[in-house]
Amino acid sequence: MNPTNILASIPVGLRDPLLAEYRNIAANYSEQRWSPAELGGGLFCEIVYTILLGHASGSYASSPSKPRNFVGACRGLEQNSHVPRSFQILIPRLLPALYEVRNNRGVGHVGGDVDPNHMDATFVLSSANWVMCELIRALHSLPVHEAQTIVDKLTEIRIPLIWAKGDIRRVLKPEMKQKQQILVLLASASSTTIGDLLDWLEVKNRAYFMKTLRDMHNNRLLELDESSGAIELLPPGAKTAADIIGDLS
Repeated sequence: MNPTNILASIPVGLRDPLLAEYRNIAANYSEQRWSPAELGGGLFCEIVYTILLGHASGSYASSPSKPRNFVGACRGLEQNSHVPRSFQILIPRLLPALYEVRNNRGVGHVGGDVDPNHMDATFVLSSANWVMCELIRALHSLPVHEAQTIVDKLTEIRIPLIWAKGDIRRVLKPEMKQKQQILVLLASASSTTIGDLLDWLEVKNRAYFMKTLRDMHNNRLLELDESSGAIELLPPGAKTAADIIGDLS
């Protein structure tokens, strides 16, 4: 199922901003840009509110709108008893909290022993992820795990440096160092295994390749689970991958 088409019942004027804003929140978080990740939550809330309002009325707006009283407008959504429960109660009650983080936290927060930016950004990302999963699950009657798989794919980085077809990916600059290729490939895929990388890089020397992965694990560029073969890009690795992609662009 193509993740960019899964919300096809929502007009493109709402769907594209929703996907773009969610990806923006996820990308800022992965690169540890805590404040931008928080600030992105406000626009995300306005887009989701407009979608819920259109779904309930049966007529979607052509673009997102910002109600004068956001909290009051979200309370108004609770009157829509004919929509899925999450569209009536859960999401309308979550959105004001997300909106509050954007308006009254972060750089305006003074005092205390702990900078709230990371904590707030984590809340924004987790909440946005849940809302996206719920929109997909409710609109398409999918199990939660399938909805989450689709949302994970939404945050995959699309870059000209990577060619992808089916289950195969290739780095189009084979002269890059193996470590750089690994980081860029991990940044382009929502889930990756040792076997995937072995295939994608057409590795000849497996022993040297595994040593590279272990070194990258020790340097906290990636999380390596050799027992399961799973590999996950860590925030420092995501930042390095973004720098590599930016330099090559």
